[in-house]
Amino acid sequence: MNKGRLEAFSDGVLAIVITIMVLELKVPDGAEFAALLPLLPILGGYALSFVYVAIYWNNHHHLLSLASRITPGVMWANMHFLFWLTLTPFVTEWMGRQSFQSAPIMAYGGIFFMSAVAYKILQQQISVTTIHPETFKKAFQRDVKGILSPVLYVAAIVIALFAPVVSYGLYALVALMWIIPDRRLVAVFEANHEEKTHSH
Repeated sequence: MNKGRLEAFSDGVLAIVITIMVLELKVPDGAEFAALLPLLPILGGYALSFVYVAIYWNNHHHLLSLASRITPGVMWANMHFLFWLTLTPFVTEWMGRQSFQSAPIMAYGGIFFMSAVAYKILQQQISVTTIHPETFKKAFQRDVKGILSPVLYVAAIVIALFAPVVSYGLYALVALMWIIPDRRLVAVFEANHEEKTHSH
């Protein structure tokens, strides 16, 4: 399969995920700003999930830039990754509608924990097919955020049993960690892009 086709398909799926999430936002009955207050948990959940999907879209783009060929392993790992992300609208809606109760908060963390695991699997599949092994090694040899994120998800899931709001704060912390660009990682990808440009 052509790499561009896989990336286009993945972009389309993630765009649909965001579209479904925004369509779940209901207009308040009242015409006053106060009518928005009951919707704040839903709006907060939407904002956090939007950030998560945007982060994964950005990282997915960078990861595929290091793929030299698309093998069946890469294709299925990518589909596995997308499967978990497509559940984002469901857990986001449940969490927001139930005003951050324990079970929805735990399910929310579970989905993003599995998304992180699936992304790691995709990363591993691409690592064994790339013709840029040194570039790949430089990019991911100290993947502190990639290791810390699942740990925080698990911690948040456990904490949700007695302090759901704290768990939500941990999810927001993970998102904040990934919003801040890893300059070393960006430099590796930019160097790889320049190398490809000069080779053509």
